[in-house]
Amino acid sequence: MQVTETNSQGLKRGYKVVISADDIEAKIDVEVQKLQGQIKMPGFRPGKTPLSLLKKLHGKNLMGKVLEETINSTSQAALDENKVRPAMQPKIEVISFEEGEDLEYSIDVEITPEFDIPDLAAIELERLVVEAGEQQVMAAVATIASQQKNFKKADATFKARTGDAVLIDFLGKIDDKPFDGGAGEGHVLELGTGSFIPGFEEQLVGVVAGDQKQVQVSFPENYQAKNLAGKAAVFEVTVHEVQQPADMEIDDDMAKKFGLEDLEALKKLVKKQVEQENHGLARTKLKRALLDALADVVSFEVPETMVELEFNQIWQQLKLDLEREQREETPGIKPEDIEEPDDDVKQEYQSIAVRRVRLGLLLAEIGQKNEITVSQEEVTRQISTEAQRYPGQEKQVFEFYQKNPEAMAQIRAPLFEEKVVDFILELADVRDKKVSHEELMAAIAAEEAEDSAKKTRKDTADKSTAKKAAAKKAPVKKAEAKKPAPKETPAPKKTPAKKATVKKAKTEK
Repeated sequence: MQVTETNSQGLKRGYKVVISADDIEAKIDVEVQKLQGQIKMPGFRPGKTPLSLLKKLHGKNLMGKVLEETINSTSQAALDENKVRPAMQPKIEVISFEEGEDLEYSIDVEITPEFDIPDLAAIELERLVVEAGEQQVMAAVATIASQQKNFKKADATFKARTGDAVLIDFLGKIDDKPFDGGAGEGHVLELGTGSFIPGFEEQLVGVVAGDQKQVQVSFPENYQAKNLAGKAAVFEVTVHEVQQPADMEIDDDMAKKFGLEDLEALKKLVKKQVEQENHGLARTKLKRALLDALADVVSFEVPETMVELEFNQIWQQLKLDLEREQREETPGIKPEDIEEPDDDVKQEYQSIAVRRVRLGLLLAEIGQKNEITVSQEEVTRQISTEAQRYPGQEKQVFEFYQKNPEAMAQIRAPLFEEKVVDFILELADVRDKKVSHEELMAAIAAEEAEDSAKKTRKDTADKSTAKKAAAKKAPVKKAEAKKPAPKETPAPKKTPAKKATVKKAKTEK
């Protein structure tokens, strides 16, 4: 094998590799010998077929396999010989090959840059520590209460409306004969939810307690019970009471609906969840501060291919976000009227891509040199968490990751990054500062405001530059494209008014 370097500019490396015809021929002979004991030929005993005949018959078929294996093994050997650490998969192209002649191919690759890891102990950071106070806990409990369905018995003369509930008994009949599953007693039905057969709930609007009503409906053609699909039915309904929506009382009874003993038990559970949320927000803020600090103390060349891949991901996501925003702002907007981010925005996002790649390489180097790894158990646990998002399909989720190395890598990568971040935080000078929830949110809001201010300053500078340029040119105005704000390493968002959840307590045995 002859290896000649053809390119050594920056992080780019190029090599020409020549494998002699004799080496290729020898490899084919080895493959032919393997076939000798496997192929039976008429007129020859097993294993006694002449190698020359086998080579004549199967040599061309074996050539592809031999070339692929030769290129794979020799290309890796060539990189190892030159002590190359590829940043991405090398690009390999066959230059020339004819049967009986040398194999020539090229390797083009970008190498992982060499750089010094900064003094991690010199990094100074502030970690905000938030304890869930009584006010924040009760606010979360109140949110949970507001999301619970609660009804109270209405006056006897009150007529049911959509959104109210009715306590009913019902008996369904087809051709005057009751059918299986068509009866119920003491059932609470919320009108307007569509939980019963289409048309059923609408016919109970206006009923009062004590009413007897016949509800006539038809089962849908695609109804799951084939014996009922498409058939007309009559339900005899007795209305025991009408119930109106009411605010949930924050008391022990509310806690018992979640399987808890009393309100104090509910508050303890909610406090734990709130503290986890506070910790997550504080962690995100601390991690951003760490990445900012690392970005300030490292500067090295990064592989162009990695930057291009990272930029394309950012750019595509940016375009999707802008398209979604425009469709929300202007329903029915035509595809040709959707504005795309202006080309001058690309430079800004190019720098974001460079920063992300540089930080990624730095974290990977720190992890590698300090032997930080992600165990298979940790990966499996994360996949299990992911699978819980798809009830009933857990097995398919596991199989998907087992069969897709790239998907598995996407699970492993963030786990590795978080472990490296934890390692750095152990070495860095991190000072804890106790703050309230309000102070934490104010600090996050300040970061968001700073991001917004940076964007405003950049937009103003761009407009000023555009005005100066316009003064030198003919006054032809163009429609200004919508310019988005950078999204690289964003501050953690304020927690929106999202649906609070409380897991029911397990029954003690």
